[in-house]
Amino acid sequence: MTFHPSMPYDTGLHKSERRLPEQGEPFAFTAENRARLEEIAGRYPPERRRSALLPALYLVQRQQGYISGHAMAHVAEAIGVTPAEVEDVVSYYAMFYSQPVGKYVLQVCRTLSCALNGAERVTEALSAKLGIKPGETDATGLFTLMEVECLGACDRAPVVMVNDHWHECLQPGDAAKLVDDLRAKGPDAVTGCHLCMEKK
Repeated sequence: MTFHPSMPYDTGLHKSERRLPEQGEPFAFTAENRARLEEIAGRYPPERRRSALLPALYLVQRQQGYISGHAMAHVAEAIGVTPAEVEDVVSYYAMFYSQPVGKYVLQVCRTLSCALNGAERVTEALSAKLGIKPGETDATGLFTLMEVECLGACDRAPVVMVNDHWHECLQPGDAAKLVDDLRAKGPDAVTGCHLCMEKK
């Protein structure tokens, strides 16, 4: 919310833009994921079981693709916190999605180093190739494009995160090839990370 003595409050600018999570289908961990959660939670004293919240959310996201309202309630019950506490964490961290996303989530870092090295043009090139704006998923459901704050690789800017993997020093002219390679090769197309290159 914004409060300012000269702001015209009838323009809608004072309204919250927060998106509520999709409630989605009823959710429960698979037996394998529930066992994994219990193994992780068992590393903490019983009164600190809530410390397993982040791993629990990663398990949900790997199982369901995103973290629905029903999944938040399930996690809350599983580790002994409130659904609101789970939602606070999901809405704080950029790596968790409370809305359905594509198979490949392309996150373009827009913080200073990436911005100075052309991240905005990378976003424009990806938008043009995919036909979507940041925050949208393409018609095939394969790609979601996002702009995020600091991916923590300033010395290799501009950086695009493809799911959990960095693609570093990506130039606007490389964007279309990255999309085509992801369509053709899947995750094997993400070869632009120094860690991948050093393994070769």
